[in-house]
Amino acid sequence: MCLAHGNECYEHTDVTRLTMRRLTRSEIERYVAADEPFDCAGSYKLESRGIALFESLESEDHSAITGLPLLAVCRLLRQVGFAVP
Repeated sequence: MCLAHGNECYEHTDVTRLTMRRLTRSEIERYVAADEPFDCAGSYKLESRGIALFESLESEDHSAITGLPLLAVCRLLRQVGFAVP
C-alpha cells in the first residue's frame, strides 16, 4: 500500500499467513451454498462463514486480508497530519 502526500510516498507491506484446515467435500459444499463466495478472491468470505475454513491466521492487521490494511492507512494518515478519526 502506498500513500502519496505532496511529493512524498509512504509505503507499507502487510504479510498475512492463513492456513486452511482439511475440509470434507460436504463441508465445502455447505460452505459454498451458504456464503456463495463466487466473486471473492480465494473463493472465501473471511468476514462471514469463511472463517470456519481456516486452522490459523497470522497477521498484524486482519483488515489487510480482505483488502486494505486499515491500521497502516490510519497510522500513515496521522503521520502526514490528518486527524483520524
